[in-house]
Amino acid sequence: MKKLSPEEIEQLKTKAAKPGQDAMVLHPFYRGKVQVMPKCRVRDFDDFGIWYTPGVAKPCLDIKEHPEKSFVHTNRANTICVLTDGTRVLGLGDIGPEASMPVMEGKGLLFKYLGGVDAFPIALDTKDPDEFIRTAKLLEPSFGGFNLEDIAQPKCFRILDTLRAEMNVPVWHDDQQGTAAVTYAGLVNAVKMVGKELDKVKVAMLGAGASNIAISRVIIAGGVNPENIVMCDSKGTLHKGRTELQEKFKEKWHMCEISNKWDIRGDSAAAIKDADVLIALSKPGPGTVKPEWISSMTKDAIVFVCANPIPEIWPWEAEEAGAAIVATGRSDFPNQVNNSLGFPGIFRGALDVNARTITDEMCIAAALELAKVAEDRGLKRDYLIPTMDDWEVFPREAVAVGMKAIEQGVARIEMSRDELMKTATAKIKESRDVLQHLMKEGFISMGPES
Repeated sequence: MKKLSPEEIEQLKTKAAKPGQDAMVLHPFYRGKVQVMPKCRVRDFDDFGIWYTPGVAKPCLDIKEHPEKSFVHTNRANTICVLTDGTRVLGLGDIGPEASMPVMEGKGLLFKYLGGVDAFPIALDTKDPDEFIRTAKLLEPSFGGFNLEDIAQPKCFRILDTLRAEMNVPVWHDDQQGTAAVTYAGLVNAVKMVGKELDKVKVAMLGAGASNIAISRVIIAGGVNPENIVMCDSKGTLHKGRTELQEKFKEKWHMCEISNKWDIRGDSAAAIKDADVLIALSKPGPGTVKPEWISSMTKDAIVFVCANPIPEIWPWEAEEAGAAIVATGRSDFPNQVNNSLGFPGIFRGALDVNARTITDEMCIAAALELAKVAEDRGLKRDYLIPTMDDWEVFPREAVAVGMKAIEQGVARIEMSRDELMKTATAKIKESRDVLQHLMKEGFISMGPES
């Protein structure tokens, strides 16, 4: 890449700042991003006798006798809960439940527009993991699944593991499973683009929080040799000498045991040196990752810098330092490795087959399909994975997830591949068409300038 001029760099920084500026105008204008609307006919007031008393008693009693009918008589089969305690919101940290709500509403908007899934944001005023677990279990009768969001580690691991084991609907932590699925998809194509082999690349992982721990688990299941991973937390690289982690952080200690065959001991720079791949989900930048660290990597280095809201290093700086492929978590740069490419389609597939859980194998199936969509369209260094504009991503992911759930025996409903595609496509198209119609007819304003 040619060296950018100061003027070009300033233009890129201005562009990067614009979404936040616009958000401060449009959030108070709309006063939220999601709402509840009827989905049944109301021809006249007599119809309320069907939807409410006295008619509603019949489906209530049917559910009492057959609890699984709650997925038939109500919207439960298409409804999930976006549940948080606001303790680790984006790159902002513990900002509390109220301040987390713009993010949770945004998640609901993405679920509906991209996946046709009805998602209700709920922020809990507790930091106690046991209270969180108990509350989620109490809410289970109302929802067809749960998307856990922005929960601090290490409690996020116990919350997810407990709820997955003890609930009968899919429970998913997007910062873990969602990030892992999309990152794996990008990694598969990036390695292919530079002509390297997944099981031979050295992977430096900057950050040892929920996201990178989950990513390590998924990429290992997908073919990366765990011995070739060097993970780094705020105190340095993970290795067998980090015995202080044995009792306090079992997930990190597991990585100490299975990774870093070179026994590299040092800081982030030491972890990144001679790596083929950098996967960073750590402290927001710029400046968290130094250009000289990128220069110390191997030829045709792959750099994923996915901290939000600012990547650990600006993409143009990473490229100038020698990176062949750069991905971030932002939609305003090429190669967005972002959960929004995963969770809408993955939940669409899980809900369509009424799955009891979302397994790692279902995540990998979605990731491979996500990678395949980009490959079908033609891989390029600035087109590693699809964008949210590639709407076929979401029904294709849904089909891959649904088929894997059926194969693994965790689906309550069985459908053919064609039936799954037809179902997912129809639901996603309906969501988009309704929103476009509401804007066209003026029920949703185009903004303060309109």
